[in-house]
Amino acid sequence: MTVAAVTTTVHVIRHGEVENPEGVLYGRLPDFHLSPLGRQMAEVTADYLAPRDIVHVVASPLERAQETAEPIARRHGLAVRTDARVVEAANHFQGTTVASGGVLHQPQHWAFMRNPFRPSWGEPYRQIATRMMAALTTARMQARGHEAVVVSHQLPVWTLRRQLEGRRLWHDPRRRECTLASVTSVRYEGDDPVEVSYAEPAGHLLAAARPGAGA
Repeated sequence: MTVAAVTTTVHVIRHGEVENPEGVLYGRLPDFHLSPLGRQMAEVTADYLAPRDIVHVVASPLERAQETAEPIARRHGLAVRTDARVVEAANHFQGTTVASGGVLHQPQHWAFMRNPFRPSWGEPYRQIATRMMAALTTARMQARGHEAVVVSHQLPVWTLRRQLEGRRLWHDPRRRECTLASVTSVRYEGDDPVEVSYAEPAGHLLAAARPGAGA
């Protein structure tokens, strides 16, 4: 008699909006917290996941990810665990500001822009994919037969999705389908990922606050 494979789902979530009035490219810098809108987005995403059979919640060590994970864990009577493997990607431009937009025109930065396929300005895509896949495997094993949540950041989540879907890892950042507080769900049958789906439960909040921002 054939035994049916155990179904497990891991929901990979991007954190909510961050309080960042100076427009800093914050990367892995500490002390960047959710804005009031970001906290609202986290609650809406927690409501969206409340009916799910979630038994394990982990987040990046950065505050914005921990704060997004907290209401999700609370709905299920769980503690938020930390997994450094799902942290934001390293980036040479961390700490600069969007307003300084002259960074691309400053000679000291040119050497970091020579290879967009790796990319040369930050952590290699392959390295991001490897650590995210490892973290996903751990979450799946912890929640075997149930569901897990992993809260991370846009580039790691999108790189993970492209890896799962068998697509090339380098891409146009403007085309990422990974908006704030979005949910990328990976369904496994046994140890094999069989479906990747995507939802934006808090997308309406961002669209209402900043028309066009949720695109």
